[in-house]
Formats: sequence, C-alpha cells, structure tokens
Amino acid sequence: MAHPARTLRFARKSAFHQDLCRRVDAWLAEPGRSAKDAPAMYGKTLTILGWFGTSWAWLVLGSPPAWLAVLLAISIGLSVAAVGMCIQHDANHGGYSRHPWVNRALGWSLDAAGASSFVWKTKHNTLHHAFTNVSGHDDDVSIGALGRWTPDQPRRALHRFQHIYTWALYGFLLPKWVFFDDFRNLLTRRVGAHALPSPSGREWVELILGKVVFVAWSLAVPMIWHPVGHVLVGFFLMCFTVGVTLSVTFQLAHCVEEADFPPPPADGRVPTDWAEHQLQTTVDFATDSRLLTWFMGGLNFQVEHHLFPRVCHLHYPAIATIVTKAAEDHGLRRKSTRTFRAAIASHYRLLRRLGTDLEPKLA
Repeated sequence: MAHPARTLRFARKSAFHQDLCRRVDAWLAEPGRSAKDAPAMYGKTLTILGWFGTSWAWLVLGSPPAWLAVLLAISIGLSVAAVGMCIQHDANHGGYSRHPWVNRALGWSLDAAGASSFVWKTKHNTLHHAFTNVSGHDDDVSIGALGRWTPDQPRRALHRFQHIYTWALYGFLLPKWVFFDDFRNLLTRRVGAHALPSPSGREWVELILGKVVFVAWSLAVPMIWHPVGHVLVGFFLMCFTVGVTLSVTFQLAHCVEEADFPPPPADGRVPTDWAEHQLQTTVDFATDSRLLTWFMGGLNFQVEHHLFPRVCHLHYPAIATIVTKAAEDHGLRRKSTRTFRAAIASHYRLLRRLGTDLEPKLA
C-alpha cells in the first residue's frame, strides 16, 4: 500500500462540532470548575509516583522472595503505565496545567520511562489525533508487516494467526519504542509518511537524559544490588507489563469492530469534519468502571479525549454526557463498548477478521 504524504483536509467545522464546543465551554466556565490545574490531579500524580517509588525501592533495595519480586516487577510496570496514561499524557497534550513549565516538567516523565516525549508529540498529538484510523497517516495503527490493523493494509500469510500472536507482541512495545523506534524516527526525520521536526538543543538534552535515566533506574542501579540474570528477568516482566497495558488500552478504543477505518481519500479531502471523524473512528469502553477510569487516565473515555485533548482527564466522564446529548441532537452517535471484556472480545474478532478476509465488512 502506498503511504500518502499529503496532509488530509477535513470538511468545514460542522454544526455539531460548534454546538459541542459551546456546551463544553459553558460547562467548564461554571464556578469552581477549570479545564486544568485540578487539585485532585496533583494528588493523583503524587499517588502514582509514590506507587512507582515504593515498588521500585522494595524490589531493588530490599531482598524480597522470588514470588514477591515477580509481583513487584509487575507492580512497577503497572505504575509506569499509569504514569504514561495519567501524568505525561495530560501534560504533553497541554491539558495538565495552565502553566507551560508544569506541563513540560511532568511531560518529561515519559522520557524518564525511556520514550521520547519529543517524538511522541508528533506521532500521537499531531498525527494520531488529526488522522485517526486512516492508514498511511495515523502511524499508531500500523506495525508494518507483523500485523494488519486496518482494511487498507495489505494482508500477508502470517496475519492469519495475528489474533493469537499479537497479544504477545504487545509486551515488547516498550523496549522497541525506547531502543529502536525513537532512534529510527530521529535518524530518518520521519514518522510514517510525515516529516518529524528537528529537535532543538534543549530537546536533544531532554531526550538523551531520559534514555540515561531509564537505563539507570531499570537496569544499571538494580545490577549493583542483584545478579544480572535476576535484573534482566525483572526488566522483562516490567517491560512486558507496560507494553500489554498500553497497547490494549489503545487498541480497545480504535482497533475494534465498532470503529470505522476511513480509506485515505485520493484528493486528500475528507468528506466529514474532524469532530464527526472522531465519532466514527473512536470508541469508549468500560466507562462504568471507576477503577479502570482512574488507572487508565480516562483513556477508556477515548472519544472525549480525542475531542478535548487539552482538558484534564478527570472531566471526561462528565463531558461524555454532554457529547452523547449533542451527538443525539445532531443525528450522530457516540460509540461505546459497555465492558472491558466485551471490548477485548471485539478487538480479538477484528484481528481475526482482518487476518483472514481480504475486505472485511466492518460496523
């Protein structure tokens, strides 16, 4: 499949989009409410960082038995995933604070987890959010020859089994991202078919320092206290936990049967406006689960996140009610899968269908 380099152009801002923005702006303007700098968000940040620090110190500086060491490595992985979904995600979207330095400081937590926030902002903020689920533009729905995640991608023989092996591949997301993808993107100055801006001197320093810090806390320092083999096992468990958690969270919002995969228009003109495109290509899931909502940073409210990425995720449940009503008033629909289990099953069925059918008929 050819990967088009042209930028897509969406239709003019629709009546739905304008009305929705008015409703959400009015809700956020109510007394005692702010789109950013929520006190509860600062408390949540301290809780997550404390979770990571406690798990790391107990594992690395203590002498836990093997069974507890395994659980602590998994706990570190879950806490790192929570940092990614809750803290850096809001910060690097500019939705954590009104103060750019706060967003920048907390956004660097992604670098400390090994992945470049500089590259991520282009790959995720610019391309994924703008061109959601469009092959050749949204690099987040492509893993090359290893998988077929959209109907426009070519089908290969091994894809027949992707609904089985893909779950294991998810576990290798973090080391691939940290040690390969970032460097490939920086060396080629590209993310998929799109250009990657050149980092400034400060951005280079932040990027390199992040890699050093990640290797230090995840490998180098633990090797001072524990045998290399034990550290590598713990590192694998941590990375695998992060990879599966982040990958599944993303996939359940975009690579499911309920989501649309609009083909790239030959002339670059998308027939719908951007907000309606988000309703077509993005699906909420398990929105009744307070635990998942807390842990995933509201990313199970993915529709609301895509429509209002610069608003703190703590507001997503309330905004979902506004989105649902506005969509209904304009003859549209906000898509949502009721449970986490149902979303997992939908993703599994989509992978199986895309791996066997040349042109699967999707909802």
